Amino acid sequence: MSQLDEYEAEVLRAYEGGSLPSIATTEELDQIRAAARATANKDKRINIRLAAGDLQDIKARALEEGIPYQTLIASILHKYVTGRLRDADERE
Repeated sequence: MSQLDEYEAEVLRAYEGGSLPSIATTEELDQIRAAARATANKDKRINIRLAAGDLQDIKARALEEGIPYQTLIASILHKYVTGRLRDADERE
């Protein structure tokens, strides 16, 4: 691991000390909680076939996010059907 500059070291100390404040707004936290509740409510099972490369990319992205890949897929589908999935070009 590379050397940390003073700012990075300060952030790490705050994180490890439990004093790093959240920057998420109340609205963002509410959206995250709602998405978690909706994602956790799983009552149907499906089977789909994906291209091997797509599945590997999904697994890699899930690993980056720190969540299981099935949870990522469910979250993406939920956002799509609720109209909250946006193309990167649309966000700018």
